[in-house]
Amino acid sequence: MSGLLTVHNFSCGYGDKFVLRDVNLQARHGEISGIIGPNGSGKTTLFRGITGELPARSGEVLLNGRDISQMPYNARARSMAVVAQHVYATDVTVEEYVLMGRLPHRKQFQLFETKEDYEIAHHYMQLTNVYDLRDKLMSKISGGEQQLANIARALTQQPELLLLDEPTSHLDITHQVQILNLIQKLNEEMKLSVLMIIHDLNLAGEYCDYLVMLKDGQPFKQGLPDEVLNYQVIEEGYKTVVVVQPNPVSHKPAVFLVSDKILKQKNKENRQEKSPDQSGKNL
Repeated sequence: MSGLLTVHNFSCGYGDKFVLRDVNLQARHGEISGIIGPNGSGKTTLFRGITGELPARSGEVLLNGRDISQMPYNARARSMAVVAQHVYATDVTVEEYVLMGRLPHRKQFQLFETKEDYEIAHHYMQLTNVYDLRDKLMSKISGGEQQLANIARALTQQPELLLLDEPTSHLDITHQVQILNLIQKLNEEMKLSVLMIIHDLNLAGEYCDYLVMLKDGQPFKQGLPDEVLNYQVIEEGYKTVVVVQPNPVSHKPAVFLVSDKILKQKNKENRQEKSPDQSGKNL
């Protein structure tokens, strides 16, 4: 598959405080790609660089072969939609909020939404199960519902690529699965390409086709989920002891944590097994 989004020798950052260096990756047509890594590794910095919020210090970000820094805002927004981690719940209705996604498609001197704009917005509101909330204020619905409305607004832009910054952050397991199942459905049925930052390694392994792990402001490991999510890579990248086993149903990699208490107990048992039996050493 060819690259829809190509990040080539890309560096960006915040003054001298943190710099993301020499990033190379592709978000390919029709795939769900995930960016993972420990806190402070540069995930959000990379996301802001890709979206153009942070200017490049070197390298380039190409969307369908075009440098995004040279693309007019509306052209970029028609090809690439962003779902931020935090939804700013203002006193507008869900319908009004979702319709904002049609702004990049407005023609010159167009002041109001067209019938087509409403039809497109309603289609994605139904797809994301927020149509029945259309008359409610964004500030009066739950966090999970706000995130679904946020996704509906991004889809209303009708992009080729959907960028999501930790879409399941601060949500319970029900809403996490609901949102990721929706993203998977959009990917399968609409061939929508997806690049998302995802914090939970088990969700990353279950839903992503390709993973990029960052560490200390640089790509550390990238590849298929079972290539990236093995215990050696995770322990080196996250400095945490884990056990990785295939999910018995999906066969995707599942990551299990081991508490310090259990580790000490296991180490003690191993030492006892290796030491000679003092009572029978002369038998």
